[in-house]
Amino acid sequence: MVDENKKDLISQIQKEFPKLSKGQKLIAQYIIDNYDKAAFMTASKLANKVGVSESTVVRFANALNFEGYPQLQKGLEEIIKTKLTTVQRVEMASEYSDEGAILKKVLKADIDNIRNTLEKIDYDVFQQVVDKVCHSETIYIVALRSSTALADYLGFYLNLVLDNVKIVNRGISNMFEQMLRISDKDLVIGIGFPRYSVQTLDALNYAKEQGATVVALTDSLISPLASMADYPLIAKSNMASFVDSLVAPLSLINALVVAVGMREKDKITEYFNKLEDIWEKYNVYERKDQN
Repeated sequence: MVDENKKDLISQIQKEFPKLSKGQKLIAQYIIDNYDKAAFMTASKLANKVGVSESTVVRFANALNFEGYPQLQKGLEEIIKTKLTTVQRVEMASEYSDEGAILKKVLKADIDNIRNTLEKIDYDVFQQVVDKVCHSETIYIVALRSSTALADYLGFYLNLVLDNVKIVNRGISNMFEQMLRISDKDLVIGIGFPRYSVQTLDALNYAKEQGATVVALTDSLISPLASMADYPLIAKSNMASFVDSLVAPLSLINALVVAVGMREKDKITEYFNKLEDIWEKYNVYERKDQN
């Protein structure tokens, strides 16, 4: 069940504003005016910025029915995913003191994204997706913007295991032309993270209308892609800057490809043996005996 407080936290703060103490109202007003900055502040930093005690920040979170400040912070992060412009993301990144701070912040954010993905992944849904990948007639992968890198990666490796994978993109032909023959025997894997591509959503909607099964690889169950999906796969992508964090989604894709590969182990062993002969014959990869 979606936590409505987190879905529309700013409205919740405005609703509770008259009941707050003087110090809590200062915090509330700062968050309303600067939610994009507050989402990345510690309780201590927010307290110093507003001019209240850290305990007042904690009590403010409690007043909004959060267990503590970290939960309130996560609520803010959910809001800004779709509201922040690229310019605002650049401004956030400029607050880092130096390159060393940037390195630590980004790597830590990616580690947290993988950890959160592992803790919250629905294993039953994951297994059902593996089943669908193995038994669908054709697999269409739909992704645009920065998510095209994930689509290319997933398509490349699935095509080494299977022979029925198509990557749908905005190339010479229209996306709908590429999906013209889609049917209820097919699977569509839509990939999208904030800010969500309207064209990706249109393509998934078309797939649903044709009776195809839809898998969404996205960041949240309240994502517009997840709402269209028969099987939502959730990978956290909380960003530390203007660059989208795609580490957790890529890790989930790795797991999906490996799981499918193990289902088709005997088939792909023969296939890879043939590939190795071709790679060696045509010098695709550097040989160990080459100097």
